Amino acid sequence: MTTSLNRAGAITRDEVADFIFKENRLLDDRKFEEWLECYREDAEYWMPAWDVDDELTVDPQNEISLIYYPSRAGLADRVFRIRTERSAATSIPEPRTNHHSTNIEIISRDEETNQVEVRYNWISYYFRYNTTDHYFGTTWLTLDLSGDEPLIAKKKIVLKNDYIHHVVDIYMV
Repeated sequence: MTTSLNRAGAITRDEVADFIFKENRLLDDRKFEEWLECYREDAEYWMPAWDVDDELTVDPQNEISLIYYPSRAGLADRVFRIRTERSAATSIPEPRTNHHSTNIEIISRDEETNQVEVRYNWISYYFRYNTTDHYFGTTWLTLDLSGDEPLIAKKKIVLKNDYIHHVVDIYMV
């Protein structure tokens, strides 16, 4: 990656894709503690819900969300619960996942804040109890490029499945 002070103008789509692929790999390999290192301390992680009018909720503070953590601390707590089997979505046997990301685009670059806005589509497969489920959607990321490595400052995940068989967790999307 470029090491200049302002990387927002210089980061390539391939470098952004490599970062997204790394995040996916860490989830698939269940390296959740390393996965957390992809996020800034104040990173917002949000998966809005679809309302009764088939519109996405827009305010995670006042409307239903499928997942919402206002900071990395919430994600760290989630990882703790997964690791200690205090999760409704996780128990023995551990599920297996496989993430695929495509159509990765850098939507905008802000050289003042050293951030880029990214959009990509994804599909993930989840296997447990001899059943494979798939999930698909679109993700928007704000990547902070001010450090040595990109960090996720904000992640919004839109799950496009109409029917979900069970609780959806962070490693499924």
